[in-house]
Amino acid sequence: MISAITQTVRNDTSQLLDDAALASALRDDDARLQAMKDAVRGINEGLKELYLSGSSAETIVYGRAELIDRLMRVLYEWQFDEVTQPVALIAVGGYGRGELHPASDIDLMILLDDSETDATRSMIEQFLMMLWDSRLEIGHSVRTIDECVQEANSDITIATNITEARLLAGDPALLDRMREQTTSDESWSSRDYFQAKLQEQLERNGKYNDTSYNLEPNIKESRGGLRDIQMIGWVAKRHFGAEHLVELIDHGFLRNDECEKLLAGQQLLWRIRCSLHYLAGRREDRMLFDYQRSLAEEFGYKDDPDGIIPNMAIESFMQAYFRTVMELQRLNEMLLQLFREAILYTEQQDVITPINDDFQLRYNYIEARSPDTFRNNPSALLEMFVLIQRNNEIQGIRAETIRLIRDAKDLIDDDFRADEKNKQLFLDIMSSYRGVTHALWVMNRYGLLAAYIPGFESIVGRMQYDLFHAYTVDQHTLFVIRNLRRLAVPEHCHEFPLASGVFMHLRKHELLYLAGLFHDIAKGRGGDHSENGAVDALEFCRSHGLPEEDCQLVSWLVKSHLIMSITAQRKDTSDPNIINEFAATVGTLERLNYLYLLTICDIRGTNPHQWSSWKDKLFIELYSKTAELLKRDQREWADQQQTIQHIRRDALRKLDEAGIHKRQVDGLWEHFRDSYFLRHSANEVTHHTKLIDTHDSDMPLIDVDIDPNTLLMGLLIYMPTRDNIFASAAHTLSRMNLNGINAHIMRCSNGYSLESFRLVSDFDDISQLEIIADELRQKLTDLFTSDDPVSFGGYERNKKQKHFDVETRIDYSKNQNGDNTRVHIVTADDRGLLSTIASTFIDYRITIYNAFVSTAGEKAIDYFDITDADTDQPLDAQRQQQLADRLMEELA
Repeated sequence: MISAITQTVRNDTSQLLDDAALASALRDDDARLQAMKDAVRGINEGLKELYLSGSSAETIVYGRAELIDRLMRVLYEWQFDEVTQPVALIAVGGYGRGELHPASDIDLMILLDDSETDATRSMIEQFLMMLWDSRLEIGHSVRTIDECVQEANSDITIATNITEARLLAGDPALLDRMREQTTSDESWSSRDYFQAKLQEQLERNGKYNDTSYNLEPNIKESRGGLRDIQMIGWVAKRHFGAEHLVELIDHGFLRNDECEKLLAGQQLLWRIRCSLHYLAGRREDRMLFDYQRSLAEEFGYKDDPDGIIPNMAIESFMQAYFRTVMELQRLNEMLLQLFREAILYTEQQDVITPINDDFQLRYNYIEARSPDTFRNNPSALLEMFVLIQRNNEIQGIRAETIRLIRDAKDLIDDDFRADEKNKQLFLDIMSSYRGVTHALWVMNRYGLLAAYIPGFESIVGRMQYDLFHAYTVDQHTLFVIRNLRRLAVPEHCHEFPLASGVFMHLRKHELLYLAGLFHDIAKGRGGDHSENGAVDALEFCRSHGLPEEDCQLVSWLVKSHLIMSITAQRKDTSDPNIINEFAATVGTLERLNYLYLLTICDIRGTNPHQWSSWKDKLFIELYSKTAELLKRDQREWADQQQTIQHIRRDALRKLDEAGIHKRQVDGLWEHFRDSYFLRHSANEVTHHTKLIDTHDSDMPLIDVDIDPNTLLMGLLIYMPTRDNIFASAAHTLSRMNLNGINAHIMRCSNGYSLESFRLVSDFDDISQLEIIADELRQKLTDLFTSDDPVSFGGYERNKKQKHFDVETRIDYSKNQNGDNTRVHIVTADDRGLLSTIASTFIDYRITIYNAFVSTAGEKAIDYFDITDADTDQPLDAQRQQQLADRLMEELA
């Protein structure tokens, strides 16, 4: 098969390089460089034309390698025609395997028997210079055999590259000697080489979040990517002498159908990689949002203009990709386990420990005792996971049993799901005190979870085309359950003390896991996924014999899993009406406990960058207020004035300890609005008051402090009131790439404005943040002490935002006191957004009294309490419409 492909490639690509014409041109000093450039351009453009006209990825990958081989030989023969020292030009790495994608580096090694002479050095320099000047991306090394041995012994990557070494031109004896000395057991024993490559893969998986399901995956390095296929090839070649993957069938490691899936997966990844390189015009292995729509169209996926799912073409294409890499990941795991037994356990005694009639333990891996185990007893497909959970010695499932599982997956049908024994086994898995997450991960990997819960099938590999979710729906679901399980582990209780404490008081932990399992199961079906998922969850729980109370709780959690997130992050939780409304929706303390845990674990499972200590604080505050209200069984929150008095008393005590008398404090606070005390903690009030008390009132007070625990930055501006304070600050923050996650604006009765912001930065180093804080402080001081007008630029779509269509919505309501208008704005979260909104308010003579800003992936969800600047009254209907029209125009 390989020779047939090679012959086809040669037939399709041979005409793209005229070896004789190039050799002749190299002898002409004036034509030499241009001839090389023309040859390289001819290869690149010719291959691209072939690809765009329908040639396979194999044609491009193998064809480019063969054409570059020919070019290298022609150039070598001209450059080294008079060399007297033995030299070998060798292809290494992917090029050594005879594979070159359109923009891949060409890795070369120039091998010498001894240190280079002056003449050889000059030839090598001229050779490499010609390659670079010809616009070839070259990776090169110049080594003696002894240097190769030394470096291969100390670096597994170099040892692997040398394993793939292939002679292009020069002295073949050098390559033979180098191979002999670098592939012996003295260099890397079989055990050491294999273990080093395993460790290399583990580190690579960790670097890419241990998942292949990021929504902008790296098709080369992510799990299930090309590196996993190459890993199999490296081990096969090093230990079993297999030059091609198909030879693993003869060695007994692969079945024919498995080899076909492995090669088909490689073919898909090669085609995607070729397309990426051509789309990007450079080497690019990440499927960025920039390219996903073009790739989907190229692969034949189309949106349904009448469908209910937006971006259907992209989501369908990406789902096909994710399911492919899941299959490749399975094969990688299975083959490495078989290699482990063949390489690491050859000298160990094969000890078999029976577990029961169906299973036994071998090398600490569970295996079926008979090839017919699952056919004879289909329930064993679930019973196996219960055994794994209960036996600490079991490290995993043996490869041959994995094959049996996949062959027996079709046994999970309606009759299987209706069997009471199987229902109880699944509930046993979900209620186990250990191993729930691991069991579900493995069941998903081998298709059992989707077989047992048919609704799960549609979310396997399904992407969510937004910036909020970083993983496919099935992976996100399993991350959520992992986060929930982590709350039960004493060693992790310090991470979320309140949540861990709440978890310990749950009536049934498994109900929380079931809610996590079903909370997104209806994604992609159309309609409200929470409503539809709640129906699935209720049906599942009832069919499994759970008490009706438990069925209703799980279903309610699925239906309501977003309300706490929306309330905490998008609403003013200092407003008693918001707390009353939320408490009435939740209804009971038990529901609140379950919902709180599901909510925080859901958010933490969406995206590594979505969770922050600030969000933790928001949810703790909402939980605490609601829990107190529900415990009192009342439908009204504590009087605002009581809350304000509590904060004032606490701050007064701290200020008194600092030597600031109550009379001084009261003189300042009498000018502050109630909203200030509701919006700030006693510590923040104390800090602000100290600063204002000691500040020169003729100058703007600009303070930036950093919380060392959360790395959040607090910005305080206190200065005589003028119209553009908020807009100017917002403009400066956007130019410094600082994101405001909360803002409070207060016009004091003494003619001053107090504005506070809570900020996040892309940096997580305290020293870097201190530099940023100093710069921000200086910029704002210069800005507010200058008479020069501030120029507000329009906001920019950032690189990723441009791929998402966020509908801008503007709504109005009155605030709780009815003394101003609250404008709600939902739009794309882009750089300079706050500055644009604030400058629009200035143009329309709008006064801002308060602001609340938050983001959810690609969306910004903000509200502002505003009045008409001329009347200091709420906006009438006409003014509201005029302002909305202008904002829609600015934010379009």
